[in-house]
Amino acid sequence: MDLPASRNSRWRGRRSARSHVPLLVAVLLLLLPATLLLSSAYSSLLRSLLPFSPSGGTGRCGRSAELEGERFLWYAPHSGFSNQVGELRNAAVAAALLNRTLVVPPVLDHHAVALGSCPKFRVSDPVDLRAAVWDHAMQLLRERRYVSMGDIIDLSPVKAMVRMIDFRVFVSSWCGADMRSTCYSGLCCAVSGGGSLPSDYGRCRSLLSGLAGSESSGCVYPVQDDCRTTVWTYQENNDGALDLFQPDEELKRKKKISYVRRRRDIYKALGPGSNAEEATLLAFGTLFSGPYKGSESYFDIHESPKDHKIHSLLEKIEFLPFVPEIMAAGKEFAESKIKKPFLCAQLRLLDGQFKNHWRSTFSALKEKLKALELETKRNKNSGPVHIFLMTDLPPANWTKTYFADIAKDGRYKLYTLKESDVLQSAEKLMAAEHGMRSGFLPKTLENTNKDCDPVQLPEILLYVEESVCSCASLGFVGTAGSTIARSIETMRKNNVCKL
Repeated sequence: MDLPASRNSRWRGRRSARSHVPLLVAVLLLLLPATLLLSSAYSSLLRSLLPFSPSGGTGRCGRSAELEGERFLWYAPHSGFSNQVGELRNAAVAAALLNRTLVVPPVLDHHAVALGSCPKFRVSDPVDLRAAVWDHAMQLLRERRYVSMGDIIDLSPVKAMVRMIDFRVFVSSWCGADMRSTCYSGLCCAVSGGGSLPSDYGRCRSLLSGLAGSESSGCVYPVQDDCRTTVWTYQENNDGALDLFQPDEELKRKKKISYVRRRRDIYKALGPGSNAEEATLLAFGTLFSGPYKGSESYFDIHESPKDHKIHSLLEKIEFLPFVPEIMAAGKEFAESKIKKPFLCAQLRLLDGQFKNHWRSTFSALKEKLKALELETKRNKNSGPVHIFLMTDLPPANWTKTYFADIAKDGRYKLYTLKESDVLQSAEKLMAAEHGMRSGFLPKTLENTNKDCDPVQLPEILLYVEESVCSCASLGFVGTAGSTIARSIETMRKNNVCKL
C-alpha cells in the first residue's frame, strides 16, 4: 500500500538528513585526487610513473606542448673535440636531409666516450654509445662543467638551413628534467628548468639511448646500423650495394666476423615511408666518419648536385668557425703579444699513436725552421724567428727535447699560451650563451635575469691556440695525422684571421 504523501515526505527528509555525513565524505574523496593533481609535486610524481605517450595515443611524445609536432635527431659524439666537430657537421646534414631538428650536444671530455675501431670492426654498440654520452652529460651537470658545442662552434652560418635545439632545452622540455645546473647565465636558467625527480633523468636516459626498446611506441627510433655494416649515402643509384671496404678473410676468421658493409641511402632508409619517419626522436649512435682504403667509414655524403638545398648546406658545413669570442682572443694575442710575423707549430706528443712518433714530429719542425733561416738570409733580415708553439707536452717536461734546444737558441723566440691567459675570454664566451641562442627557445620564458649558480668556466685554451695559429703568416707545421692539425689547416684555408 502506498504511503501517505505526508509520511513519504517525512521519510525522504529524515533519509536525506542522515545521509549528509557519508555524502560529504564521498565528495571529499572525489575531490582529493583532483586537488593533489594540481600540486606540482604530485603531478611530477604521477608523470614519472607513466611512460611517455606514443604519438598515436595522446598525440604528443614528451612533456612540452611547445614541442608537439616537431621531430628531432640525436646522436652520440665521442673521442676528442675535433672528432666531435666532424660528427656535428654530419649530424647537421642528416637532420636537414630527414627534415628533423638537430639536438646539439655538450662538449665531451677528451675520450670520455670511445667508439673503438671501424677498420677493425671493433666498435661499441650504438645503444651503449648513446647511454655513455648521457651518463657523461650527467657527470658534467653534477660537476658543473657543462658547455655546449654551440657555445664553442659558431652555428650561425647554417642556422637558416638546419633547425636546432640545445640539449639542455630539449631534455628539460621533452623529459621534464631540471637542467639548470648546466647553466652559466640567465637565459639558460630561464629555459632549462624542470622537475627534480631522479626518475625524470632515468626515463630520459632510457629513451634517448634506446634501452627501452621504444621503436614500437612511435616515440624513439634507435638506429642500430653502425660502421660495421653500413655506409650512409644520399642520391646514389647503388642503394644496398657492397661497399669497397670489407673485412678481410684473416680478420673474419680471427675475430669470427660475419659483417658485410653495404652502402645505404639514408633518405630511403630513414625518411618518408620508413619505420623511422613517424618517430618523434631519431637516435643515431656515432656519426663520425673518415676515409679509409678508398671508402668512408660510415657517412659518405659530400655532394648533392641533384638537391641544391643540401648541396648549399654541404658547402657551408665544410668549415664551421669558432664563435667570435674565441677568434677575437686568438687575434688579440697575435697582435698584442707576438706582434711580428710568426710560425705556428702544433706538436702532439702524448696522446694515442703520437707518443710513439716524437722523432718524425720534431723533424717536420726542424725542416721548416731550416727553410725559414735560408729565406731570412736571402732577404737579409735580422732578428729571431718568432714561433707560436702549441703542444700537449708540459714545459716542465721539455728537458732533453728539441723544445729545450730551440728555447735557448737565440735564433728563435718562442710564445705559448696558458689556461690562465684566456680566463677573461672564457667569461665573455659563457656570458654570450651562443648555444642557447642558436636554436629553439620556449615562447614563454621565466625571468631571464634569474640568478644562477654558474657552472665552471670551460677550458678554451686549445680553441684559442687554434685561432692564434690561423693568424701565423710565416706558415704552419702540424703533427701528421692529427685532427687538430687538419682543423687549423682548414681555418687557414678559409682565411679566418685578417691581421
